[in-house]
Formats: sequence, structure tokens, C-alpha cells
Amino acid sequence: MKRVLAEVASNWKAGLTVALVSVPLSLSLAIASGATPIMGIITAIWAGLVAAALGGSNFNVIGPAGALSGILMSFTLTHGAQMLPMIAILSGLLIFAFYLLRWDKYLVFIPSSVMHGFTLGVGLTIALGQLNFALGLSGLPSHESLFLNVMESFRHVAETQAPVFILFAALLALLFLLARLFPRVPGAVIVAAIGILLGYLSEVHRIPFTFPTLLSKYGVFHAVLIQPPQFLFPLFDLTLLKVVLTVTVVAVLETLLSAKIVDGMTGTRFDQKREMFGLSLANIASGLAGGLPATGVLARTALNARSGATSRWASGINAVFVLLIALVLFRGFQYMPLAAVASILVFAAIRMVEVKHFVKLVRFDYASFWLSMVVGVLTFAVDPMVGILVGATVSLLAFARHLSRGQSELTLHKDRKMLARIPHHKLSDMDDHGDVVVYRLAGELTYFNAKAHEDAIHKIRAGTIILSLRNLFYIDLDGLELLHEIIEHLEKEGRTILITGAGEFIRPLLHKTHWFADREKDGSVFASTSDALTSLGFHLTA
Repeated sequence: MKRVLAEVASNWKAGLTVALVSVPLSLSLAIASGATPIMGIITAIWAGLVAAALGGSNFNVIGPAGALSGILMSFTLTHGAQMLPMIAILSGLLIFAFYLLRWDKYLVFIPSSVMHGFTLGVGLTIALGQLNFALGLSGLPSHESLFLNVMESFRHVAETQAPVFILFAALLALLFLLARLFPRVPGAVIVAAIGILLGYLSEVHRIPFTFPTLLSKYGVFHAVLIQPPQFLFPLFDLTLLKVVLTVTVVAVLETLLSAKIVDGMTGTRFDQKREMFGLSLANIASGLAGGLPATGVLARTALNARSGATSRWASGINAVFVLLIALVLFRGFQYMPLAAVASILVFAAIRMVEVKHFVKLVRFDYASFWLSMVVGVLTFAVDPMVGILVGATVSLLAFARHLSRGQSELTLHKDRKMLARIPHHKLSDMDDHGDVVVYRLAGELTYFNAKAHEDAIHKIRAGTIILSLRNLFYIDLDGLELLHEIIEHLEKEGRTILITGAGEFIRPLLHKTHWFADREKDGSVFASTSDALTSLGFHLTA
């Protein structure tokens, strides 16, 4: 009991701080997902409690997230908000399968440039999805595509209600001002409080402006902690299955990334396997309670760590405080103007997009920058899963193309003196290849890059070629056969071929071939390149 009291005493302030931010954000993100505000609160409570108890990070906060809102909104437009708890349950089950099969480690094949592009697309989805709230537009025709709905909003910009837009712009500016001048102050709490006051005054006609509020859109708020979901759903609906897969992938990536970053802030190390387990059960619990899919949320996680959290108790206390606020103060949030909700969401969407990453891509990898832009456009205008799949596929093809070139370095010697040390693709720039060339293979020699090595070696104009295998760590059967063919072909041309540095990674496979054993017997295999050069009359200094 003393230990429990000590944990509570050490973590209650951090838990309360995060809860004060979580309530308005959870409300807003639920609305951005096309759900009801109470579904966001249910998610923050139950997903947060289960993840805190069973997860593998001491600081990660699990709850509604902007990264999922854009995905869910597109689905809600066609299937309705009542399906979202089922997505949470099915995603939780799929995450559990990832946990059992350890598939999370394969998600590293989705590069950061693709995820930055995806985040850009989601940010656009959230921000542009708030146009009606920000401009005070209502009664517009509804379409099954978010993109078409945004275009519809732009067509009615002339109907903007000036007081609503001014309130939105003022609260958004306040959020940026607070973030700039007082970064430790939770701006969402301040904006929510101001908004609730103005919304209440508007509802009771104490001010000359009318602000549409959550009350006018969703009716009177009731502090419901569990809304049993409807279990009737189209199991083989391809759209549903696609959304579940997308939510699963994004939830896992966001959660692991959040946990990894906060570990860097706190000098701790989270248990990835256990965090996957906790995330799966958190989503199942959220869905069973009538909530949304949940993931790790970096902003709230970082706030948790900066607020003095010392253990997972802070995340659990955060969920408890969200529950208490929902029971005691939830009805007050019904007076929040929709313009205030829009300001919080637009601010969150802008903060999601980290400009420094795109600047870095422009400086170091222009192709990846444009890939990020394409992923962002596809995520917003077409479909989030399409954005991720196209980005991951293009990235893997580019990576495969890079691997297929083969990695090697050449050292050219003439009259026992070194002429040059160059990568193989610059060999054609050299007029004189000398009389002894050391060709160092690096990485792997497989069916994938064997042809590139063959082409490079056949371009060498030298009487003696030393094939250094020191930095070769993997060779498959195709690579083994090609190596033999290269040696045979070059020797038929009258060249001298020596092999050096076959290490423990590839020597067992080489020893299974008759030709390598024959070469060992005739003295053309050496332990090192230095030994081979010495046998050719080179005088090497230590």
C-alpha cells in the first residue's frame, strides 16, 4: 500500500496535467473522426487505462489521435460512426496477431519519408475538414468523399459568418501565441475554457453573436462511460477490412515511435513486445466500451514526461482524471463553440506536420521529398491506405534498384604501386587500369546484384584480378554460381584470379563447392589481400 501511495503522490500532477489536455483534444479528435464527442472521452478512458496497466512503456499515453482521424473520417462518411467501435475491436485483434507473429519488426520497411507524407495528408484532412466549423457554414450538401465535401465548402465561402470566423481565427492565433511564449501552458485548455464561456453566453443570448456549439449540433451531453457497440457489421466488406489494416499499421507505427521518442527524453527503454500487447488490448477495450481506435500520441506523451511523470502510473492516473472530469464537468463542454473545436484541430493538424523533416529531405534526398508530397496528396485526395501502399511500394522498388547495383570498391595497381582507389561505377573514367586490380565485394552477392558485379568485373582491363570477399557477408546459390562463372571466364582470357578474405559468413558455403577446394589446393586462395599482394611481389609496409 505504501508503494501505491508513493506512486500516486509522484505522478498525480502529471496525470492531471495530461487529462486537462486530453479532454478537449479527445472531444475534438472524435469529431474530426466523424464520431460523437463522448466516443472520444470513452476512448481516452478505457484505452488509456488498459494500455497503462498492460503496455511496455512507462510514459506512453494511448488515446484518440490525429493520425487516425483522417482515416476514420473517410470511412465514417460512407458507413457511419456506429461502425467505429468495430474498427477498434478488429484493429485490436489484428495488432494482437502482429504481437504473436512479431510482424511489427517488418513495419520498418515503411520509411520515414512515407510516414511524413502520410502525416501531411492526414494534417490536410483534419484541417480542411474543419472548414464548415471555422466559417460557420451549415446545411451544405453532403458527399461520400471528404475531398468533395471540402470542395463544397469552398463553393460556399461567400456564406461565411463573420463572428464565427473571427472567433476561430482569434483562438487559433491564441494557440500559436501560447505555444510560442508559454510552451508549458496547455493551450487547448485555455482555448476550451474561453470557448465554453463564450458558447454559454451565446446560448443564453447574453452576447449579440450566435456561435454554433456542440450542444446545438449533438444535443445535451450525458456522461456515459460505456456505449455497447453494434455487432452487426459486414465482415467481408473490403472497405472495412482496408480501414482496419490501415488503422492497425498506423497505430503500431505511431505507438512505437512515440514510445521510442519519449525514451530518448527520459533515458529509459520500453518493452516493444509488451507495448504491442497493451496496444492490442487497449483497442479491444475501447471498442467494447463504444470508443474509437487508439494509438500512442506523442504530444500528450511528451507532456506526460515533461510534467514530472515517473512511471506508468501517470498514464493510468491521467485516464482516471479524464473519467472524473467526464462525470463532473462533461456537461459544461457542450457549450464549446464549433469554431473553438476547429481552432484546436487546425492547430493540432499544423503541429503534426514537422517542416524540419521536409527541409532535411530537400537537402539530402530530393526524390524522397517528392515521394512524400505524392503520398500526402494521395492520402488526402484518394485514400490513406493508397498513400501508404504507393509510398511503401515505390520506396521498396527504389531500395531494390539500389541493391541491384552491387556494392564494391576497386584498388588499381601498376608496377607494384597504387594508382587509385575508386567505386566500381567510376572505373570507366580511368584510362589505365594498371596490371593488378583488387575488387572488393561488399554486403551480399545474390541473384539480385550478381549481374551488376559480373558487368563491373568484365570491364576491368588488368592481367591479375584479386577478388576480396572480406566484406561479403552473405552469398546465395545464384551468387555462388556466378562467382565460379566469372572466374572461369576470366581465366579463359588468360587472366590470373586470386580469392582473398573469405570469412566465416560465406566460407562454409564455399567449402561445399569443388571448384573452391581446387583453388585452395593450387594456392590461389589467401587469408588476406595483403598476403595475395605479397605473393605477387609487392613490398608492403606495416
